[in-house]
Amino acid sequence: MMTSLFAPAIHVRFQGQSQRLNAGQLGLAANAGDNDIKHAVARVLEVSPSQLKFHVVERHDNGNITVRPEAVFG
Repeated sequence: MMTSLFAPAIHVRFQGQSQRLNAGQLGLAANAGDNDIKHAVARVLEVSPSQLKFHVVERHDNGNITVRPEAVFG
């Protein structure tokens, strides 16, 4: 029997930099809410969660997550 070692990746765009984090290493459950994700990312980035206030959390079909600034149009 094979066990899956797959843990979703969290792709983060913050202050012009991109990082790839592992959801398992952040201690996030599969059903973690947006605020839980933002707080965990803020801890890794060593910033206040309020600095991610205008970031959105996107969930992808493959289980990965993207945390990025809101898109501003016009």
